[in-house]
Amino acid sequence: MHPRLIDIPTGVDGMGDLVLPSYFTMLAIGLALAIFLARRWGARQGLDPRLIVDFGIWMALWGIVGSRLLHVIADGYFWDYVHVCTDPSLVDWKVDARECAALQGAWDAAREVCHPIETNCWAWADVTAGGYAYYGGLIAAALFSVYFIRKHRLPGPKMLDMAGWTITLGLAWGRMGCFLASCCFGARTDCPLGVVFPSGSAASRKHWQEGLLDTYRVESLPVHPTQVYESLGSLIIAALVYFAMRPRKRFDGQVFAVAMVAYAVLRFLLEFIRRDDRGSLVGLSTSQLIAIGVVAACSWLWVHLGRRSARLLSEGK
Repeated sequence: MHPRLIDIPTGVDGMGDLVLPSYFTMLAIGLALAIFLARRWGARQGLDPRLIVDFGIWMALWGIVGSRLLHVIADGYFWDYVHVCTDPSLVDWKVDARECAALQGAWDAAREVCHPIETNCWAWADVTAGGYAYYGGLIAAALFSVYFIRKHRLPGPKMLDMAGWTITLGLAWGRMGCFLASCCFGARTDCPLGVVFPSGSAASRKHWQEGLLDTYRVESLPVHPTQVYESLGSLIIAALVYFAMRPRKRFDGQVFAVAMVAYAVLRFLLEFIRRDDRGSLVGLSTSQLIAIGVVAACSWLWVHLGRRSARLLSEGK
Protein backbone atom coordinates (compact mmCIF):
# COMPACT_ATOMS: atom_id res chain seq x y z
CA MET A 1 0.00 0.00 0.00
CA HIS A 2 1.38 3.37 -1.02
CA PRO A 3 -1.27 6.05 -0.33
CA ARG A 4 1.45 8.62 -1.03
CA LEU A 5 3.05 7.84 -4.36
CA ILE A 6 5.56 10.68 -4.10
CA ASP A 7 6.61 12.44 -0.89
CA ILE A 8 9.27 15.10 -1.41
CA PRO A 9 10.54 17.23 1.53
CA THR A 10 10.53 20.90 0.51
CA GLY A 11 12.94 22.04 3.19
CA VAL A 12 10.94 25.25 3.58
CA ASP A 13 9.77 26.13 7.08
CA GLY A 14 6.01 26.06 7.43
CA MET A 15 5.47 24.66 3.94
CA GLY A 16 5.56 20.93 4.64
CA ASP A 17 6.30 18.17 2.16
CA LEU A 18 5.23 17.94 -1.46
CA VAL A 19 2.83 15.00 -1.52
CA LEU A 20 1.21 13.33 -4.51
CA PRO A 21 -1.56 10.93 -3.39
CA SER A 22 -1.46 7.63 -5.24
CA TYR A 23 -5.13 7.62 -6.21
CA PHE A 24 -5.21 11.12 -7.65
CA THR A 25 -1.85 10.66 -9.36
CA MET A 26 -2.89 7.46 -11.12
CA LEU A 27 -6.30 8.92 -11.96
CA ALA A 28 -4.67 12.06 -13.37
CA ILE A 29 -2.36 9.95 -15.54
CA GLY A 30 -5.30 7.97 -16.86
CA LEU A 31 -7.34 11.09 -17.58
CA ALA A 32 -4.40 12.84 -19.25
CA LEU A 33 -3.79 9.81 -21.48
CA ALA A 34 -7.49 9.57 -22.35
CA ILE A 35 -7.67 13.29 -23.22
CA PHE A 36 -4.49 13.04 -25.32
CA LEU A 37 -5.89 10.11 -27.32
CA ALA A 38 -9.27 11.83 -27.63
CA ARG A 39 -7.54 14.93 -29.01
CA ARG A 40 -5.82 12.83 -31.68
CA TRP A 41 -9.13 11.13 -32.49
CA GLY A 42 -10.86 14.51 -32.79
CA ALA A 43 -8.21 15.81 -35.19
CA ARG A 44 -8.73 12.76 -37.43
CA GLN A 45 -12.48 13.40 -37.36
CA GLY A 46 -12.02 17.01 -38.48
CA LEU A 47 -12.99 18.40 -35.06
CA ASP A 48 -11.22 21.25 -33.29
CA PRO A 49 -8.60 19.52 -31.06
CA ARG A 50 -8.76 22.34 -28.52
CA LEU A 51 -12.49 21.83 -28.17
CA ILE A 52 -11.97 18.12 -27.55
CA VAL A 53 -9.40 18.92 -24.83
CA ASP A 54 -11.86 21.34 -23.21
CA PHE A 55 -14.52 18.65 -23.37
CA GLY A 56 -12.22 16.11 -21.69
CA ILE A 57 -11.25 18.51 -18.90
CA TRP A 58 -14.87 19.39 -18.19
CA MET A 59 -15.79 15.70 -18.14
CA ALA A 60 -13.00 15.02 -15.64
CA LEU A 61 -14.10 17.87 -13.36
CA TRP A 62 -17.76 16.89 -13.41
CA GLY A 63 -16.74 13.28 -12.94
CA ILE A 64 -14.93 14.14 -9.70
CA VAL A 65 -17.84 16.25 -8.43
CA GLY A 66 -20.47 13.65 -9.30
CA SER A 67 -18.53 10.72 -7.86
CA ARG A 68 -17.98 12.61 -4.62
CA LEU A 69 -21.66 13.53 -4.32
CA LEU A 70 -22.85 9.97 -4.89
CA HIS A 71 -20.40 8.74 -2.24
CA VAL A 72 -21.76 11.26 0.26
CA ILE A 73 -25.39 10.42 -0.52
CA ALA A 74 -25.38 6.68 -1.13
CA ASP A 75 -22.31 5.00 0.40
CA GLY A 76 -23.59 5.01 3.98
CA TYR A 77 -21.86 8.14 5.29
CA PHE A 78 -24.58 10.73 4.69
CA TRP A 79 -25.51 11.18 8.33
CA ASP A 80 -21.87 11.34 9.39
CA TYR A 81 -21.43 14.34 7.12
CA VAL A 82 -24.60 15.89 8.56
CA HIS A 83 -23.61 15.24 12.19
CA VAL A 84 -20.02 16.45 11.78
CA CYS A 85 -21.61 19.80 10.95
CA THR A 86 -24.39 19.78 13.56
CA ASP A 87 -23.26 17.51 16.43
CA PRO A 88 -19.81 15.87 16.09
CA SER A 89 -20.44 13.72 19.18
CA LEU A 90 -22.77 11.60 17.04
CA VAL A 91 -19.95 10.72 14.62
CA ASP A 92 -17.96 7.58 15.45
CA TRP A 93 -14.41 7.30 14.21
CA LYS A 94 -13.51 3.63 14.45
CA VAL A 95 -9.92 4.02 15.66
CA ASP A 96 -8.10 3.15 18.86
CA ALA A 97 -7.29 5.57 21.69
CA ARG A 98 -3.77 6.26 20.43
CA GLU A 99 -4.92 7.29 16.96
CA CYS A 100 -7.80 9.27 18.45
CA ALA A 101 -5.26 11.35 20.38
CA ALA A 102 -3.21 11.85 17.22
CA LEU A 103 -6.35 13.02 15.41
CA GLN A 104 -7.11 15.38 18.32
CA GLY A 105 -10.49 13.75 18.79
CA ALA A 106 -12.54 12.98 21.90
CA TRP A 107 -12.14 9.38 23.12
CA ASP A 108 -15.28 7.62 24.36
CA ALA A 109 -13.86 4.93 26.67
CA ALA A 110 -17.24 3.33 27.35
CA ARG A 111 -17.92 2.65 23.66
CA GLU A 112 -14.28 2.58 22.59
CA VAL A 113 -14.83 5.00 19.73
CA CYS A 114 -13.48 8.42 18.86
CA HIS A 115 -15.50 11.54 18.10
CA PRO A 116 -14.38 14.62 16.19
CA ILE A 117 -14.31 17.75 18.32
CA GLU A 118 -14.66 20.57 15.83
CA THR A 119 -17.63 21.03 13.50
CA ASN A 120 -16.88 21.01 9.79
CA CYS A 121 -19.82 21.77 7.54
CA TRP A 122 -17.68 21.41 4.42
CA ALA A 123 -16.33 17.92 5.11
CA TRP A 124 -18.62 16.50 2.41
CA ALA A 125 -16.92 18.72 -0.20
CA ASP A 126 -13.34 17.78 0.70
CA VAL A 127 -12.31 15.91 -2.45
CA THR A 128 -8.82 15.33 -1.02
CA ALA A 129 -10.18 13.12 1.78
CA GLY A 130 -11.09 10.23 -0.51
CA GLY A 131 -14.52 8.74 -1.03
CA TYR A 132 -15.76 8.50 -4.61
CA ALA A 133 -18.43 6.50 -6.44
CA TYR A 134 -17.67 6.02 -10.13
CA TYR A 135 -21.26 5.95 -11.33
CA GLY A 136 -21.94 9.34 -9.77
CA GLY A 137 -19.17 10.76 -11.91
CA LEU A 138 -20.51 9.04 -15.01
CA ILE A 139 -23.99 10.46 -14.46
CA ALA A 140 -22.77 14.00 -13.74
CA ALA A 141 -20.39 14.01 -16.72
CA ALA A 142 -23.08 12.59 -19.01
CA LEU A 143 -25.55 15.31 -18.05
CA PHE A 144 -23.01 18.07 -18.68
CA SER A 145 -21.90 16.46 -21.94
CA VAL A 146 -25.41 16.91 -23.36
CA TYR A 147 -25.14 20.66 -22.79
CA PHE A 148 -21.56 20.88 -24.11
CA ILE A 149 -22.21 18.83 -27.25
CA ARG A 150 -25.33 20.80 -28.14
CA LYS A 151 -23.71 24.17 -27.42
CA HIS A 152 -20.73 23.44 -29.68
CA ARG A 153 -22.75 21.39 -32.21
CA LEU A 154 -20.52 18.36 -31.92
CA PRO A 155 -21.56 15.01 -33.45
CA GLY A 156 -23.24 13.40 -30.44
CA PRO A 157 -23.15 9.71 -31.42
CA LYS A 158 -19.50 9.96 -32.51
CA MET A 159 -18.62 11.66 -29.23
CA LEU A 160 -20.36 8.82 -27.41
CA ASP A 161 -18.14 6.28 -29.12
CA MET A 162 -15.04 8.25 -28.16
CA ALA A 163 -16.26 8.30 -24.55
CA GLY A 164 -16.69 4.52 -24.57
CA TRP A 165 -13.00 3.73 -24.81
CA THR A 166 -11.66 6.83 -23.00
CA ILE A 167 -13.83 6.25 -19.91
CA THR A 168 -12.81 2.62 -19.54
CA LEU A 169 -9.15 3.52 -20.15
CA GLY A 170 -9.29 6.15 -17.42
CA LEU A 171 -10.97 3.65 -15.11
CA ALA A 172 -8.13 1.17 -15.59
CA TRP A 173 -5.64 3.70 -14.24
CA GLY A 174 -7.95 4.94 -11.49
CA ARG A 175 -8.47 1.45 -10.07
CA MET A 176 -4.73 0.93 -9.86
CA GLY A 177 -4.72 4.07 -7.74
CA CYS A 178 -7.35 2.40 -5.55
CA PHE A 179 -5.06 -0.60 -5.16
CA LEU A 180 -2.16 1.58 -4.05
CA ALA A 181 -4.44 3.40 -1.60
CA SER A 182 -5.92 0.05 -0.38
CA CYS A 183 -9.54 1.15 -0.86
CA CYS A 184 -12.19 -0.90 -2.73
CA PHE A 185 -10.68 -4.17 -1.43
CA GLY A 186 -12.30 -7.57 -1.75
CA ALA A 187 -13.50 -10.45 0.39
CA ARG A 188 -11.21 -12.77 2.31
CA THR A 189 -9.69 -15.52 0.21
CA ASP A 190 -7.13 -18.31 0.37
CA CYS A 191 -6.62 -18.43 -3.39
CA PRO A 192 -3.17 -17.67 -4.85
CA LEU A 193 -4.40 -14.28 -6.09
CA GLY A 194 -5.09 -13.07 -2.55
CA VAL A 195 -3.13 -10.06 -1.31
CA VAL A 196 -2.35 -8.80 2.19
CA PHE A 197 -2.58 -5.07 2.87
CA PRO A 198 -0.32 -3.40 5.47
CA SER A 199 -1.27 -2.42 8.99
CA GLY A 200 -3.57 0.57 9.19
CA SER A 201 -5.01 -0.07 5.73
CA ALA A 202 -8.72 0.00 5.03
CA ALA A 203 -8.72 -3.80 4.84
CA SER A 204 -7.01 -4.33 8.20
CA ARG A 205 -9.37 -1.79 9.81
CA LYS A 206 -12.37 -3.60 8.37
CA HIS A 207 -11.14 -6.95 9.67
CA TRP A 208 -10.55 -5.39 13.09
CA GLN A 209 -14.08 -3.95 13.14
CA GLU A 210 -15.46 -7.38 12.25
CA GLY A 211 -13.55 -8.98 15.13
CA LEU A 212 -11.25 -10.94 12.84
CA LEU A 213 -8.15 -9.12 14.12
CA ASP A 214 -7.32 -7.91 17.62
CA THR A 215 -6.00 -4.61 16.25
CA TYR A 216 -5.77 -2.84 12.92
CA ARG A 217 -2.08 -2.22 13.55
CA VAL A 218 -1.24 -5.53 11.90
CA GLU A 219 -1.49 -6.75 8.32
CA SER A 220 -4.91 -7.58 6.95
CA LEU A 221 -6.01 -11.10 6.19
CA PRO A 222 -5.63 -12.16 2.52
CA VAL A 223 -8.30 -10.59 0.34
CA HIS A 224 -9.28 -10.53 -3.32
CA PRO A 225 -7.52 -7.62 -5.13
CA THR A 226 -10.79 -6.44 -6.65
CA GLN A 227 -9.13 -3.18 -7.65
CA VAL A 228 -6.74 -5.09 -9.90
CA TYR A 229 -9.55 -7.26 -11.28
CA GLU A 230 -11.52 -4.16 -12.26
CA SER A 231 -8.45 -2.38 -13.64
CA LEU A 232 -7.56 -5.30 -15.90
CA GLY A 233 -11.20 -5.78 -16.89
CA SER A 234 -11.57 -2.11 -17.81
CA LEU A 235 -8.35 -2.19 -19.81
CA ILE A 236 -9.54 -5.26 -21.72
CA ILE A 237 -12.89 -3.59 -22.46
CA ALA A 238 -11.15 -0.42 -23.69
CA ALA A 239 -8.84 -2.43 -25.95
CA LEU A 240 -11.63 -4.60 -27.38
CA VAL A 241 -14.00 -1.76 -28.21
CA TYR A 242 -11.21 0.38 -29.67
CA PHE A 243 -9.29 -2.17 -31.72
CA ALA A 244 -11.97 -4.77 -32.48
CA MET A 245 -15.36 -3.09 -32.46
CA ARG A 246 -14.66 0.51 -33.45
CA PRO A 247 -13.53 -0.38 -37.01
CA ARG A 248 -16.51 -2.72 -37.46
CA LYS A 249 -19.35 -0.75 -35.88
CA ARG A 250 -22.60 -0.54 -37.82
CA PHE A 251 -23.64 2.84 -36.44
CA ASP A 252 -22.23 5.66 -34.30
CA GLY A 253 -22.89 5.16 -30.60
CA GLN A 254 -22.57 1.39 -30.78
CA VAL A 255 -19.07 1.37 -29.28
CA PHE A 256 -20.23 3.38 -26.27
CA ALA A 257 -23.22 1.12 -25.63
CA VAL A 258 -21.10 -2.03 -25.74
CA ALA A 259 -18.37 -0.54 -23.52
CA MET A 260 -20.81 0.64 -20.87
CA VAL A 261 -22.77 -2.64 -20.83
CA ALA A 262 -19.56 -4.66 -20.60
CA TYR A 263 -18.34 -2.54 -17.70
CA ALA A 264 -21.74 -2.71 -15.98
CA VAL A 265 -21.63 -6.52 -16.10
CA LEU A 266 -18.05 -6.53 -14.81
CA ARG A 267 -18.91 -4.16 -11.97
CA PHE A 268 -22.10 -6.00 -11.06
CA LEU A 269 -20.19 -9.26 -10.62
CA LEU A 270 -17.25 -7.72 -8.77
CA GLU A 271 -19.58 -6.10 -6.25
CA PHE A 272 -20.35 -9.56 -4.85
CA ILE A 273 -16.76 -9.95 -3.64
CA ARG A 274 -16.06 -6.36 -2.58
CA ARG A 275 -16.05 -5.72 1.15
CA ASP A 276 -15.43 -1.99 1.57
CA ASP A 277 -18.33 0.02 2.98
CA ARG A 278 -20.93 0.90 0.35
CA GLY A 279 -24.63 1.62 0.33
CA SER A 280 -27.16 -1.12 -0.39
CA LEU A 281 -30.84 -1.62 -1.14
CA VAL A 282 -32.91 -4.79 -1.68
CA GLY A 283 -29.78 -6.87 -1.22
CA LEU A 284 -27.82 -5.11 -3.96
CA SER A 285 -25.22 -2.37 -3.70
CA THR A 286 -25.82 1.10 -5.09
CA SER A 287 -23.42 0.35 -7.95
CA GLN A 288 -25.24 -2.87 -8.82
CA LEU A 289 -28.57 -1.08 -8.98
CA ILE A 290 -27.11 1.66 -11.18
CA ALA A 291 -25.42 -1.00 -13.35
CA ILE A 292 -28.85 -2.49 -14.06
CA GLY A 293 -30.06 0.96 -15.08
CA VAL A 294 -27.01 1.44 -17.31
CA VAL A 295 -27.72 -1.82 -19.14
CA ALA A 296 -31.34 -0.78 -19.66
CA ALA A 297 -30.37 2.72 -20.86
CA CYS A 298 -27.70 1.41 -23.23
CA SER A 299 -30.12 -1.17 -24.65
CA TRP A 300 -32.53 1.64 -25.46
CA LEU A 301 -29.66 3.70 -26.88
CA TRP A 302 -28.62 0.80 -29.11
CA VAL A 303 -32.12 0.49 -30.58
CA HIS A 304 -32.63 4.26 -30.89
CA LEU A 305 -29.29 5.01 -32.58
CA GLY A 306 -29.59 1.91 -34.79
CA ARG A 307 -32.96 3.05 -36.08
CA ARG A 308 -31.68 6.61 -36.50
CA SER A 309 -28.73 5.38 -38.54
CA ALA A 310 -30.98 3.22 -40.74
CA ARG A 311 -33.35 6.14 -41.33
CA LEU A 312 -30.53 8.52 -42.29
CA LEU A 313 -29.08 5.86 -44.60
CA SER A 314 -32.43 5.39 -46.33
CA GLU A 315 -32.70 9.16 -46.77
CA GLY A 316 -29.22 9.26 -48.30
CA LYS A 317 -27.76 11.45 -45.58
